[in-house]
Amino acid sequence: MNLLPDYAAWALAGLLLCAALFLLRWPLVQLVRLIVRSSVGLAALALFSQVGQAIGVSLGVNLVNALVLGLLGVPGFGLLLMLQWVLR
Repeated sequence: MNLLPDYAAWALAGLLLCAALFLLRWPLVQLVRLIVRSSVGLAALALFSQVGQAIGVSLGVNLVNALVLGLLGVPGFGLLLMLQWVLR
């Protein structure tokens, strides 16, 4: 005994997916924004690791540092530099 025809089941699944995306759009936008900002931060860390060796300052190029830069931006960069200075 089939309660729903195949097309109705697919339509219901599509509607549920659309509703979930509609409800979660703000967290998804924020997550994508964090990913983009963290990847830019990772690129900045990679660039700084090349330049920073010439001036004697280095930061690790890793996901934690990139997330700090993605969340805090330029103040996060200063925070990472100060943490590196304090922990030496």
